[in-house]
Amino acid sequence: MSKFILSIDEGTTATTAMVVQSDLTVIGKASNEIPQIYPQPGWVEHAPEAIWASTESSCRHAMEVAGVSPSDCIAVAISNQRETTMLWDRIGGRSRYNAIVWQCRRTAPFCDELKAQGHEPLFKQRTGLVLDPYFSGTKIRWMLDNVPGLRADVDAGKVAFGTVDSFLAYRLSGGVAHVTDVSNASRTLCMNLSTLDWDPELMDILGVPKSLMPKIMPSAGVFGVTKGLSFLPDGIPISGIAGDQQSALFGQTCFNVGQSKCTYGTGAFLLMNTGEQIPVSEHGLLTTVGWTVDGKTCYALEGSAFIAGAAVQWLRDGLGLIRTAPESESLASQVPDSGGVVFVPALAGLGAPYWRADARGVLVGLTRGTTAAHIVRAVLEGIAFEVADLVDAMGKDLGSPITELRVDGGASANNLLMQFQSDILGVPVLRPANVDTTAMGASMLAGIGIGLWDMDALTKLCEIERSFKPKFSEVMRQQRIAGYRRAVSKA
Repeated sequence: MSKFILSIDEGTTATTAMVVQSDLTVIGKASNEIPQIYPQPGWVEHAPEAIWASTESSCRHAMEVAGVSPSDCIAVAISNQRETTMLWDRIGGRSRYNAIVWQCRRTAPFCDELKAQGHEPLFKQRTGLVLDPYFSGTKIRWMLDNVPGLRADVDAGKVAFGTVDSFLAYRLSGGVAHVTDVSNASRTLCMNLSTLDWDPELMDILGVPKSLMPKIMPSAGVFGVTKGLSFLPDGIPISGIAGDQQSALFGQTCFNVGQSKCTYGTGAFLLMNTGEQIPVSEHGLLTTVGWTVDGKTCYALEGSAFIAGAAVQWLRDGLGLIRTAPESESLASQVPDSGGVVFVPALAGLGAPYWRADARGVLVGLTRGTTAAHIVRAVLEGIAFEVADLVDAMGKDLGSPITELRVDGGASANNLLMQFQSDILGVPVLRPANVDTTAMGASMLAGIGIGLWDMDALTKLCEIERSFKPKFSEVMRQQRIAGYRRAVSKA
């Protein structure tokens, strides 16, 4: 049996595992959903053991589907929901609280306090981020302040912090590895973009002890080896780690400055490669680390929309308008347009370029003639509109508009959404043959980490499945954008 890389994509709503061969062919894939926990409005959590159970099950099933032996695995790769925050005991691995998910808004008051104290410019300068509940640092502080007995154990050096990649590496290595990569570390509010290390001054402001923090490592290289697992033998290198959005940028082979992609998962995330220069945004975007490979660090501009595929889940689970996510396309296709209905997907606040934690979803333009099809179509269009806002902000920062957009993620399979995305952007939208580029990017990094590939070879192995070309006139495009922005003002 040929050798393979086992790639784990631990997302917000599910864990997907893929078995990837040396020619980047995916021969096995499996997913398991992760239960969402909503303790109160605006709060979102995951049970750490549910994350691990989903990971185990997905890995085991993916290898069964592929018909491969675990002993033929040559590397494990990890991509992950990034800012989700976890604390566990260094000995034994007991989680000290549920994982606080990146969508959770509970730390908004603390963020407001830090802004009022004048700290935001320093954080933005050193981390490229804004003071928003989105990021990990304020979530750590909340746990320290609210979990009984936690602070004393932290002071005694008994507790470890990690984003989900760190948690998985710890479990995969049998409790040996406490590591993260630069892309995930850059999402914590604690890492200095210039030094690529934890920043003592920022951590002091947040009240986060450095003793909690994992070792920051390059994105490709050996982070540890497997130990004591039920589904893999000992000694397999964990050799590629990146946050999900950076992993997707890598998986789309956006290796050149100016190339960009948007991933449509639970949220929508637009990233553009800016090379080895640290970009500064004047239009509400974030600066982040893309990856470090072979001693070179690639930076990126990022725009984040908190709700994308989650809006389709809301149509299914909250409103009952569809039974499955793919039904959204067929139902929306029953009408030629949204009938004047506009949806703002601010179900968890507004991210870039607005950064309004208090914003809430808005549905405007309803009439007696509005049908379920109009509403579903408006929701799909709302996802495209928020991405268009990100693209517009990125063009202003760079001084020139993008000329094409690469897309991936589950919702990119929706042809109606992708066509409207092209229409409202006015540029081609390119979809790869494999839209699971998050897991694929981690696989690529893992292969580089063990010397299987280099970046030039990877570029030749990827292909575009479909190109969507814009059909709107410029007048129509601007009219639709203006209507959406009027709706945003009501959010």
